[in-house]
Amino acid sequence: MSRNVQYVTDATGERTAVILPLDEYEELLEDLHVTRIAEETKDEPGIPWEEVKAQLTAEGKLDGDA
Repeated sequence: MSRNVQYVTDATGERTAVILPLDEYEELLEDLHVTRIAEETKDEPGIPWEEVKAQLTAEGKLDGDA
């Protein structure tokens, strides 16, 4: 996280909110989204690498020697 973080405090000096640069905020949102998707799909069956490799090769997205 950058040094551009700012805090909003109440009358007693307690931090109540944070202000961060928009790009950092968007990055945090993306990280949260990826984490949520990973959690939601963790029990779904995986696809074997050889199957994925064959599909990507057939679509021309991967060199068959990879």
